[in-house]
Amino acid sequence: MNLYSNKQRWKIILLGVALSIVGITLWYSNHITKKIRQEEYQKVKLWSEAIQRRAKLVNFTKELFEDIGEEERVKVDLWKEALTIINKDNYKGELTFVTQVFFSNNTVPVFILDQNGEVTIHDNIPDEKAANPAYMDSLKLAILEKREPIQLSIGKERQFLYYDDSRVFTELQRTMDDLINSFISETVINAASVPVVLTDSTRSKIIRFSNIDTSLFNAPTALQSKLEAMAAQNDPIEIDLPIQGKNYIYYEDSLVILQLQYYPVVQLILIGVFLLVAYLIFSTFRRAEQNQVWVGMAKETAHQLGTPLSSLVGWISLLESQGVDKSTLLEMNKDVVRLGVITDRFSKIGSKPDLSKDNIVQVTEKILDYLRTRISKQVSFSILSSQDDIQCRINEPLFSWVLENLIKNAVDAMGGKGSLDVEIFIENHQVIIDISDTGKGIPKNKQKTVFEPGFTTKKRGWGLGLSLCKRIIEEYHQGKVFVKKSEPNKGSTFRIVLNP
Repeated sequence: MNLYSNKQRWKIILLGVALSIVGITLWYSNHITKKIRQEEYQKVKLWSEAIQRRAKLVNFTKELFEDIGEEERVKVDLWKEALTIINKDNYKGELTFVTQVFFSNNTVPVFILDQNGEVTIHDNIPDEKAANPAYMDSLKLAILEKREPIQLSIGKERQFLYYDDSRVFTELQRTMDDLINSFISETVINAASVPVVLTDSTRSKIIRFSNIDTSLFNAPTALQSKLEAMAAQNDPIEIDLPIQGKNYIYYEDSLVILQLQYYPVVQLILIGVFLLVAYLIFSTFRRAEQNQVWVGMAKETAHQLGTPLSSLVGWISLLESQGVDKSTLLEMNKDVVRLGVITDRFSKIGSKPDLSKDNIVQVTEKILDYLRTRISKQVSFSILSSQDDIQCRINEPLFSWVLENLIKNAVDAMGGKGSLDVEIFIENHQVIIDISDTGKGIPKNKQKTVFEPGFTTKKRGWGLGLSLCKRIIEEYHQGKVFVKKSEPNKGSTFRIVLNP
């Protein structure tokens, strides 16, 4: 049974399903975003066309307003000419035209001041108001803010003609201003959720805005960057308003579009984080349960080995008393001692082992001596050490278990034929043990996964040896074990790093 292969296969399948879900989600979200953006563009397009039509209407009203103003000025000029005519000393012509001019002006307020500032003639101004000097002075000042008076020569005196806008003209002007303000306001308000900025002809002064961060207006550089970004998305709409001249409307995608564009990504990230946290939590629980199973099995194995091991010791003593060959009994005793070591190893699983200073070179040599007689004679062993005595804090039964597993795996990788070298030295105040073989090597993509439970390249086996090595070295000895290097058909080197 290759548990590791099955696990890897399921990981790939689940990863493929997850990526498919993510891809479909992002595609569908992008599809919806594009549709909404297209609909929003159509709305903005219709809105911009409406703006252009309303701007034309405002301009037409302005032209009409100017025409009415010109007509009122013509009335005033005719009124002036008529007044000049009737004040000529030698005028003996028909007065019908003159009187028609006077009576035809029934809208434009007109009055004449003599050199002393007295009202001599007035028209379209109530008599009671014309007789009020304060009212006439205020009316005179209001007119002077708009235009200069017209000089008249009546007889030998110089007089001044003042005329104000008619009531119709004033109402039209007020309506015109309201129309422009309404146009500007509705231009911004009708943009709905679309960010809009209305600027003057210089594109630097903000007239109106909507759905824009107001803090940008305090920093000209930031505002200019914002306008440039909006112009990059959509060409500004140019409109020509009366009095104000050219204005520009900047707009960009609404917040809804941006939310639809990035919300699925944020949602998938949050779901991913949630699943990762959940996976880590359940992995911790699962690992704790596995540890309990490991510990329970190990201690039960040690307990089960205890009884037959005691019996074997008794049987060896009996055989020795019966005169059996001592060399045979010696080898049997070595195996019994070996079983005792294995029992001791299993009993220590799950408990904090006692670490003591030992000569790591001597411990390694003892393990190699034991294995030489129990593996293929076609495998040559060598041990190289920078010193004869290298002290290191280890638990000898557990550490020897690690070395045995690594050496047996190396022998299996060589097919029972080749050379195995063990090198021990000190580097950067750490004890290094390198186990090198001339076997078939480990593929690069599997060098980090060989220590996972269930990984095995053998037809038989559970793939727990290297996983147990990693647990013993990293959890019990606070060290490291890893594949230092490996080449196909040239061999591999496993490295153990321990603190002295």
